Amino acid sequence: MVEDGDTPVRVLHVSQPNAGGVAVYIGQAVREQRARGWEVAVACPPGGDLPARCAAAGVPWFSWKAGRAPGPRVLLESLSLRRLVKGFEPDVVHLHSAKAGLAGRLPGRPRGTPTIFQPHGWSWLAATGAQDALSRWWERLAARWSDALVCVGLGELRDGVRAGVRGPYRIVRNGVDRRLFRPADAAARLVARTRLGLPAAVPLAVCVGRLTRQKGQDVLVAAWPAVLARCPTARLAIVGDGADLDLLRRAPTAGGVLFAPASREPADWLSASDVVVLPSRWEGLSLIALEALAVGRSLVGSDVPGIAEVVRPGVGALVPADDPAALAAAVAHRLLRPAVAEREGRAAAAASAGYDLGRTLALLASVTREVAALRDHRCSGGRCPDDRCFDDRCFDERCLDDRFFDGVALDCDLLDCDLLAADAPDADAADGGALGTGAAAGPVPNSSR
Repeated sequence: MVEDGDTPVRVLHVSQPNAGGVAVYIGQAVREQRARGWEVAVACPPGGDLPARCAAAGVPWFSWKAGRAPGPRVLLESLSLRRLVKGFEPDVVHLHSAKAGLAGRLPGRPRGTPTIFQPHGWSWLAATGAQDALSRWWERLAARWSDALVCVGLGELRDGVRAGVRGPYRIVRNGVDRRLFRPADAAARLVARTRLGLPAAVPLAVCVGRLTRQKGQDVLVAAWPAVLARCPTARLAIVGDGADLDLLRRAPTAGGVLFAPASREPADWLSASDVVVLPSRWEGLSLIALEALAVGRSLVGSDVPGIAEVVRPGVGALVPADDPAALAAAVAHRLLRPAVAEREGRAAAAASAGYDLGRTLALLASVTREVAALRDHRCSGGRCPDDRCFDDRCFDERCLDDRFFDGVALDCDLLDCDLLAADAPDADAADGGALGTGAAAGPVPNSSR
């Protein structure tokens, strides 16, 4: 049903990841947008669970055969995508993650259609050496063909600005469906363990996510013997599928490790846990972290953007990325002291109210409507005459602390560090704010859970 004042919009979402956190996010977004009466479709490779999520939402799915990594086929993938855009004729093309961002903006907006790019983790985070430099150069260039750069958290925005990506940034923080992920008390923990066939009383750490270098399960496996040395009865469940499964299985762990296949809805695993571990090397804004918050679980995570934004004091602990000793100490501390984990879990459940999915999707719809309105007002020549924000004055990273957003969208002329040094409300009140290239008020790390 179309909301009051909500003109229907036709949106094509494009993604190379067809599973994991990006697929969850897109599935949630298209369901909500279709409920608004919008015409929505998704283009992604066959396989994974994203096509099934589209079918469940009554949303058309188009097969877009794109590989995960960049390479010689990217031009063919770009041409294939442009044919889909021509056929569907959307008001907005919404590109999710690095590969869609590459194919969908090479060499410019597809058929001049207003375009949103949402990195879900910037492309250079997975790159090294020359590929790192090339990824940063590309994102700087491609930003000029983006009508909105949607970041899922403040940390992701900071990373983009520090890398020199200048563009019409919007923050739309990830959210969690608190109807599906609810606080789980001791009785709910026992029920979840019974369903999963787990012992009722053992101290249990759980790590959920794709088994890849990004997610850092190798660091957790390396830390596990030190956890067992402190807490010999502890168990670890690593839940997920991915390229690193065989490598992780072969690693010495001293026992107590269970590998479980990916779960489309991981609420039972989170409910069964005493502590949830997030050893990622990088994140956009971790969905599994938000889901763990909502279930009411203590979190131990890497001190990286996208996790540090969620794991605030009182809900768990942050440790340096790639540090098995520090990770082991933080996990063992909570497994040995259930009262600490329970107290942090209660604080986590309360904190989850700040990440409500309904608000996230409403903000995303608002940004999409604003971008769609550009369709009939496209400036020629790439940049409009009133684009005023391509100078570094507007992007001094010293300004980008948690005081940056004050609940209203800021035009670039207001981005002055002296002004922003004044106290301002918490950044949580400012999702949806605009930053960048004349925005009006109002390779390939694909993030997963």
